Amino acid sequence: MLIGLAIKALILAAIPLALVFVARGEDRYRRLAWVTVFFTFDLIVFGAFTRLTDSGLGCPDWPGCYGEANPFLAHDDISAAEAAQPTGPVTIVKAWIEMIHRYLAMGVGVLIIALLVIAVRLWRETALSRYHPALPMALLIWVCVQGAFGALTVTLKLQPVIVTMHLLLGMGLLSMLVWHAARQTESGITESSLSTAGAPGMLRVWALIALLLGFTQIGLGGWVSTNYAALACGGFPLCQGAVVPTMDVEHGFTLWRQLGMTAGGEYLPFEALVAVHWVHRMVALIVVAVIGFTAWRAMQVSHLAKVGRWLFWLIALQFLSGMSTVVFNWPLALAVLHNAGAALMVVLLTILNCRVAAHSTLRQEHLSASAVNAA
Repeated sequence: MLIGLAIKALILAAIPLALVFVARGEDRYRRLAWVTVFFTFDLIVFGAFTRLTDSGLGCPDWPGCYGEANPFLAHDDISAAEAAQPTGPVTIVKAWIEMIHRYLAMGVGVLIIALLVIAVRLWRETALSRYHPALPMALLIWVCVQGAFGALTVTLKLQPVIVTMHLLLGMGLLSMLVWHAARQTESGITESSLSTAGAPGMLRVWALIALLLGFTQIGLGGWVSTNYAALACGGFPLCQGAVVPTMDVEHGFTLWRQLGMTAGGEYLPFEALVAVHWVHRMVALIVVAVIGFTAWRAMQVSHLAKVGRWLFWLIALQFLSGMSTVVFNWPLALAVLHNAGAALMVVLLTILNCRVAAHSTLRQEHLSASAVNAA
């Protein structure tokens, strides 16, 4: 089984690797870094689709499906489980959705291994800081931890805190990959921009706060999804017909408990789900305000203006998609789009932080060089 899974991962990763290395141009490592970002983004979106279609237990063991490398070979076991419980977690379709998600995850792992191997070679040949293998090594360790949490989501039967951590680790992996890829890319910072008043200043602080708030909101959104609380607040902007509805915050935000249960083993009260959803809504208002302000500040700096504009429109669309999922009773397409928007927000906020940090570093070097020349 493990050999079969490894072969599938290698075949899947071989496609982007081949496209990168047959393309013209010298900086293939930079292209591979961005291709890995793209595949990881796809993995996260497909992971959201897997979660939202209740396919997380489509194969109730790990890493294979009933001990096999693909659902074809496990067809009899899957069919028996589906016949015994037609509306249960195991069906032919759900098994394929879950295994495709696993294949994509393994493919991303192979791409990260390729990044590390090539980075080591380029670092030895050039000693350029952008090829330093420390970050690719950290990425490999991170993706292994992410895989372990993927296994736990199955073995612990979709325990909400594990599934939410799995989501946050995936977003963290995406952010690290974007930072790594951005380091391989020209920043577009000109000599003249280093000495202008449009230099970031407090924007560096705002960009970091926005990124941290973004991850906080993603965690809360994951908590809503993994607790099946998406429709706990009927209507918008009110929740259950009130600005502040009746809620059970204690049970809603008890982390270590089974799905649908309290820590004491009783059924989770509906008011706990209301609390989970309502907190996500309220924090969303803060996140929209902070990220919107950060995007506006970024638009005032020439080499950050494009990222700022993209971020400004994205956060507006993200708010609308979140609102629409409630108004239209959580349709699958809108829910997946909302998750994709969250991943894209992480991408843009990471790029913004990377460019602001690079600007600050280059500006400091520019000022130091100017002081030496003046002396």
